Amino acid sequence: MGALWQSEEATVAEVRERLSVDLAYTTVLTVLRGLEQKGYAAHRKEGRAFVYRARVAAESAGASLVERLLDRVYQGSPVRLMAQLVADRDLTAADVRRMRALLDERLREMEAE
Repeated sequence: MGALWQSEEATVAEVRERLSVDLAYTTVLTVLRGLEQKGYAAHRKEGRAFVYRARVAAESAGASLVERLLDRVYQGSPVRLMAQLVADRDLTAADVRRMRALLDERLREMEAE
């Protein structure tokens, strides 16, 4: 999806070029077809090529993915997810300060409600 979000539209070959791993054309096509079946992408035919585009914004796809991750891996617990992120990542002090600021901001919002 990241390759599709980089531009409005892309052919299978263009998506393949944007990937950080070298995958076969048919593999990329199969993945794009799967994304289309799930409603995340759409295509149109231009000559012999299929031109794909994202049907969902990166933000909404990210939110959906996090929800599934929480449910399937962390039993619905955002605290478990955050604990994993803090424990397993090579976080800088700036990263931790930014995370703290985000949590503090959310807490203030909740207390104001």
